[in-house]
Amino acid sequence: MCLYIFLLFFGIYTAVGMESGITGGKEAKPHSRPYMASLQYNRHHTCGGMLIRRDYVLTSAHCLNRNDFSGRNHLEVVLGAHNINKQEESQQRIQVAKYIRHPMFEQNNKNKNYSYDIMLLKLKTKAKLNKFVKIMDLPKKNGKTPANVKCSIAGWGLKNPNEKQATSLLREVTLKLQENSICEEKWQYHFNSERMICSVSDGKHAFCQGDSGSPLFCNNKPQAIASYTYQDCTFKEYPEVYVKISFFLPWIKKKIGKN
Repeated sequence: MCLYIFLLFFGIYTAVGMESGITGGKEAKPHSRPYMASLQYNRHHTCGGMLIRRDYVLTSAHCLNRNDFSGRNHLEVVLGAHNINKQEESQQRIQVAKYIRHPMFEQNNKNKNYSYDIMLLKLKTKAKLNKFVKIMDLPKKNGKTPANVKCSIAGWGLKNPNEKQATSLLREVTLKLQENSICEEKWQYHFNSERMICSVSDGKHAFCQGDSGSPLFCNNKPQAIASYTYQDCTFKEYPEVYVKISFFLPWIKKKIGKN
């Protein structure tokens, strides 16, 4: 069976197919998610992310493509934003000093296995914390989140899979987690239940192109990072997939401690 997976960021398509943006949701209350980061290449939004320390953002590994991001000094993180098409006084634009992709991502990417789709961005200067920019604490341990739990995700991605331009305003949507067995049945070897979770696709509510790296919140805690979905992000047959943050806690702590 030929599967079409789409990575959830702008401008880069892979043979297995991945994309992202908030579909069927609503505009978020301005600055209600002060941990959110917009990753921008030449001042164009490409991915989401989450501020986890004053000098670190957590996002998806596939948001850095060596061909498309050859001029790495052009990749910046924008914090404190609601409307990314305006120069809001609340915004902080910070260049990325170092890209730390999980070492297994490169190796598994050759086999279209994105279960290590996670990356740390070390910022050149530390973020200034205030009511618009705040750090989000990571989960304390590697626990399980049961199916049918309602979770939320926000981003600046597409509102409709047929559009070509990201929304300027931060949007959010509520999604329900799917059984791992169904994710495995649908995505087969592309899905790893140890390192991934997935959400139900009802054909109306979804993340879409431009939301890669955005955090998924369950019970008011960050549980996962948006990774991939079907080419049409509203296609009901295939659940949307995320990388579990808790599984990678030892790696995150080790890398942050070293750098």
